[in-house]
Amino acid sequence: MNDVLEIQAQGQVTRIEAWGPDALRVRSAYGRIRIDEKPGALESVSPGGVPEIERRDDGSSTITNGRLRAAVDRRGTITFVDSSSRLEILGEREQWLQSVPPRHLQPVAGGELNKITATFHAYDTERFYGLGQHRHGRLDQKGCVIDLVQQNAEIAIPFLVSSRGYGLLWNNPGAGRVELGHNHTRWIADGAPELDYWIVRGETIPDVLGRYADLTGHAPALPEWATGFWQSRLRYDNQQELMDVVHEHLDRGLPLSVIVIDFLHWKHHGDWSFDTDRWPDPAGMVAELRELGVEIMVSVWPTVSERSPNFARMHEDGLLLRSDQLSIGSRFVDAGADGPAFLHYYDPSNPDARRFIWEQVKTGYYDLGIRVFWLDACEPELVAPDPAQWRYHAGPGVAVAGLYPHWNAQAFHEGLTEAGEENGLLFSRSAWAGTAKYGTAIWSGDIDATFDALRAVVPAGLNAGLSGMPWWSADIGGFVTWVGNDDPELRELIVRWFQFQVFTPLFRLHGHRRPDLSDELLRGAPNEVWSFGPDAYDAIVPVLRLREAIRPYLSAQLATGQPLMRPLFFDFPDQEESWTVDDQFLCGTDILATPVLEYQARSRRVWLPGSAKWIDPWTSTVLPGGQWITVDVPLNHTGFFVRDGSDVADAISKAIT
Repeated sequence: MNDVLEIQAQGQVTRIEAWGPDALRVRSAYGRIRIDEKPGALESVSPGGVPEIERRDDGSSTITNGRLRAAVDRRGTITFVDSSSRLEILGEREQWLQSVPPRHLQPVAGGELNKITATFHAYDTERFYGLGQHRHGRLDQKGCVIDLVQQNAEIAIPFLVSSRGYGLLWNNPGAGRVELGHNHTRWIADGAPELDYWIVRGETIPDVLGRYADLTGHAPALPEWATGFWQSRLRYDNQQELMDVVHEHLDRGLPLSVIVIDFLHWKHHGDWSFDTDRWPDPAGMVAELRELGVEIMVSVWPTVSERSPNFARMHEDGLLLRSDQLSIGSRFVDAGADGPAFLHYYDPSNPDARRFIWEQVKTGYYDLGIRVFWLDACEPELVAPDPAQWRYHAGPGVAVAGLYPHWNAQAFHEGLTEAGEENGLLFSRSAWAGTAKYGTAIWSGDIDATFDALRAVVPAGLNAGLSGMPWWSADIGGFVTWVGNDDPELRELIVRWFQFQVFTPLFRLHGHRRPDLSDELLRGAPNEVWSFGPDAYDAIVPVLRLREAIRPYLSAQLATGQPLMRPLFFDFPDQEESWTVDDQFLCGTDILATPVLEYQARSRRVWLPGSAKWIDPWTSTVLPGGQWITVDVPLNHTGFFVRDGSDVADAISKAIT
């Protein structure tokens, strides 16, 4: 083909072709490249652009698509360069004698799949961002090894952004890892039919993210109600308890946009409906709350108990994940069972299973007026987390398991779309490349209620946005709590977490506030803003008011499609500090969030970026950018600055005075 560059050596063929503006797709396989669709982020995107291809007499060649050029030497080694400046941005590590080649495919599983490695040069000054959401607490992930396996609080999205001006999507949704070492960068797939990655050259980091979203799908408009305050705890046991909390919240004059019904509101996992003994009139409850301006989000798990009426049909129709070694996916508590329930996971790679799930959800929830779904435990959180043990409708788990949360979100998105719903939202514990297009937010998972976790969650949220998931949240206060609500450090943590979270896309309180998870999992402790004592309450209420004041600003910023929560280099790339500061961030273009992340800290050091001027909202002092300062941040003050001259400055000033 005249628009494709192919390299052939030792039975292996490598194809390089234009795939969208300023981008190339690289695939390698034994024998032939698969033309048919395969699971991944690129299966429905046709090649774009007309590349320029040059083949030389010495066996070398080039393929150029806009700003990106791949130069292939006579040995087949690929180097990517900027086509204008000729600057090398990424190069394969050359094979030396009998060393492993840079593109290596080793047959496994009877030859249907290969263990695949792609090895590139390391560059001393290169920094890496994105790759989903992880608990390691690093913004720049240079030097890290990142497992490409979905786990609770570890979202594996194999897309990274480099400080060298490119983005790379590893289009292999199975298990693997990426090694961001100082001696090499290496991508590994434990089992895949072919090597497959996509690389794009961008003038700026926002440009790279825009090209990536064009490829994998843009997030739709976030519903306006979603920018408000979300109240949640583990868990509200019944309808009356939930309604009492809503009325107390509103009677106190506190803003409330969403109330959350967590798990075990059913009789059995897999019923996908309310237990009417405890929730006697869910339709009336939804209607009453909507009149009050409050949405309900309901937790929906992908698990099916053998006691559920749906289990027999799903088992007989092949709608469940299968394993040759295991009969169940998990053992967990259930509302309608004494002792553990034996749970199976539905197989969302099967279109019939996706349709079946939505049919149950539509009857059990959507037809009652619920349009916000909490897709919990959707990694999936299996007892045996090894993806190789499970078989999907779409193929072996080792090759496709990373897509489980993506397919799960697809099931709900397709159902909501077919129902004509334009104001729904999905809230998922995991995701893959392109999941944002399904109107899906993600959150930090079941992290600890500690200041260590708070510090780590800031770069986690930033990297989530740089992975193409602009709607992100964390459980305010963390989830797993080892002390009671009267603990002084926990109370201060809750306040400081509120002050951080107010500048993130979703503003949601959640957590298990009992020290003993095993005995008290069925019923969590109070987790409302008034349940942490009067001093904490007095510090939290102004944060709720601040959030209400900036909601129009948040909606306008989110409408751009770029991450609301963004690192400093997103808008100020020309200063070194912008690439290294990982404990503050920009909320859109005009708010600089500088949260306090240490227990008993009442001041902190702040970098004011760029040539902009920044207003200290507590003193009205205007400060020039490009400098370090130390500011006082008492417990009742949220740490942040506002860009001088911005429209949001007046709204903030009124909210905090």
